[in-house]
Amino acid sequence: MHIHFIIHEVFEGPGAFLTWAKMRGHSIGYSRVYKGEPLPLSFEQIDLLIVMGGPQSPSTTIEMCPHFDGAAEIALIKKCIDVNKAVIGVCLGAQLIGEAYGARCEKSSEKEIGGFPVFLTEEGKDHRFFSHFDNGCMVGHWHNDMPGLTEKSQVIAYSEGCPRQIIQYGTFVYGFQCHMEFTHELVELLIEHSEAELREDKERKFVQQPDVLRNNDYTTMNDKLYVFLDLLTKEYLHQ
Repeated sequence: MHIHFIIHEVFEGPGAFLTWAKMRGHSIGYSRVYKGEPLPLSFEQIDLLIVMGGPQSPSTTIEMCPHFDGAAEIALIKKCIDVNKAVIGVCLGAQLIGEAYGARCEKSSEKEIGGFPVFLTEEGKDHRFFSHFDNGCMVGHWHNDMPGLTEKSQVIAYSEGCPRQIIQYGTFVYGFQCHMEFTHELVELLIEHSEAELREDKERKFVQQPDVLRNNDYTTMNDKLYVFLDLLTKEYLHQ
C-alpha cells in the first residue's frame, strides 16, 4: 500500500502511524506543509491518506496561516472519498474530513490535553475494527474542538470531556479527535510548543501538566492503533 501523510506542524507529526507504516513495509509519501511541501497533484496512487492535526481549524485562512490551505485539503479528501480510498484524520484532520462531508467543526464541551479514557458506544462495541478496544482505554488528547457529524456518520467512541472521539464517516473513512499516535517524543515537542498554554489552563479538569504528560503510557494505545490499521487495510485491500 501507499500511505500519504499531510503534516501541518513538526510538533503534530505522524508518530505511531509512521511507525506502523514502516513496520508493515508500506511505501510512504509526505506533504509537510509547514516546510512548503505541496499536496499531491494526483490521488490515484494513494491507498490511505492520513491527515494529521495542528493548531489551525478548518476555518483558518491562508492569510492567517500561509502554509495551511484548508480548502485545498478538503478538496483532496473529497476526491479520495469519491473513489473509495481509505482516509484517516486526526484532530484537525478529523475536522477536515467532517467538513468534506458538509459537517461543520464544532467546539468540544471541554478542552482536553493529556491521557484520558475513551468509551465505546454501542456501535463501537459491535464494530469489527474496534473489537480489541477495552472500554475505557487511555488515549492521548490535545484539543478544543471536535468534528461535525453527518446523518450517516457513527460515533465509535467518546470521552468524559468530548462526545466525539472516534467517528466513522464511511467504510474506510475515520476521524480520530483523540491522538492514539502520540509517542513520548511527540508529546515532548507539544509541551515545548505549549508551555504558556499549559500554565494558563492548569486549573482545567481535563488538562494535564508536563510532569503527568511525560509519565503517561502511550505504548498500549499505539498497539491498539496498529491493530485497527491492520484490520482496516486488510479489508481495504480485499474489497
